[in-house]
Amino acid sequence: MTTRVIRDPNDIAGLARLLSARKLPVTVTITAGASRTDRQNRLMHRWFDDVSKQLGDMTREEVRAYCKLHFGVPILRAENEAFKLAYDAVMLHLPYEAKLAFMQHMQLPVTSLMTVKQQTAMLDEMAKHWSAQGVRLTDPEAMRYEEEFK
Repeated sequence: MTTRVIRDPNDIAGLARLLSARKLPVTVTITAGASRTDRQNRLMHRWFDDVSKQLGDMTREEVRAYCKLHFGVPILRAENEAFKLAYDAVMLHLPYEAKLAFMQHMQLPVTSLMTVKQQTAMLDEMAKHWSAQGVRLTDPEAMRYEEEFK
């Protein structure tokens, strides 16, 4: 699968060249917004570590799977029709534990499909949930400061 973010008119010409070089048929999906940022991704992964270390009853990968299932999937099902159709056909009927195991072991793409706005919504949901559990999550501004001095 190829993804391109179109930020200015010059990018449209590049996309047209890419499409014209492909063997037909192809399916094109257009999503509003840009892909999530590396900074958002690093913060999310730091939070997985924070939760795992502070709660002590879940591994980092278990926290990651939990967050994808509880926060990421609902966002994508609401905003990405292709994801919703695929998820509902394959995953919706499964028992909760099977869904969680699938998220952990099969690497179902969730956050990698998200836009900046969707990733922000997921981070907001994670912050609300884990803070209510007493977890102190890394402050995004502190992490930004930390990265500047590496």
